[in-house]
Amino acid sequence: MATLVTFHAHPDDECLRTAGVMAKAVADGHRVVLVVATKGEVGEVPEGFLAEGEQLWERRVQESHAAAAILGVERVEFLGYRDSGMMGEPTNEDPACFWRADVEKAAEELAAILREESADVLTVYDDNGDYGHPDHIQVHRVGVRAAELAGTARVFQATFNREFMQRGFEAAVEQGLMPPEAAPTPPENVEFGKPEAEITAAVDVSKYVAVKREAMRAHPSQITEDMFMLAMPDDAFAFAFGTEWYIRAGQGPGITETDLMAGL
Repeated sequence: MATLVTFHAHPDDECLRTAGVMAKAVADGHRVVLVVATKGEVGEVPEGFLAEGEQLWERRVQESHAAAAILGVERVEFLGYRDSGMMGEPTNEDPACFWRADVEKAAEELAAILREESADVLTVYDDNGDYGHPDHIQVHRVGVRAAELAGTARVFQATFNREFMQRGFEAAVEQGLMPPEAAPTPPENVEFGKPEAEITAAVDVSKYVAVKREAMRAHPSQITEDMFMLAMPDDAFAFAFGTEWYIRAGQGPGITETDLMAGL
């Protein structure tokens, strides 16, 4: 048995990026640990969603534990930083937010968990944080440094395959599986994911798409039934989310790995 630690910025991020490899690792007999930098305080919910007096972060923490249980995660830890919000928002200036955290200090906090767990593999995000979100960029910076401090050799940067996503949305629209207006498009001047040529690992998680979708549903404060991830037909979801993409320094060019836990 080896140990996989997945490091994320906010509750629900794990379902969108690494839920497949998490479920796969559990099925293969490995230990999986989820570490979340913030409690997602700056997320948005519809009017009346929260109970009277309930704080959003409380609900999102509960949702994280529920999703983790679905995925088979054995330990969930929050580093305790505040959600920074989207890039350029006033919340970026909060001295308690993750974007403002001292990288060395935060990395040591994560490294302590890596050491406790004798972590074999760590997942972080790519250097642009998928789409430039400040907390996601900080996950990359802090996670890479934490692995150096703890001596965790395998560090995989979770990302999205830009060309694969575009091909998939175009095919879904052409086949009538998705109306054109439902196909998500990144905001102007935002680079989403990474070019296919930069990706070094592609993990087939098609056996786990049902549990991945169930874990998404455990985060109703952020992932509603009418959002494209849950609204699309099962076959379209399996196509879109049946492969998870990663970059590992020193690998490539091209896809050279198909299992983050191979050989462990």
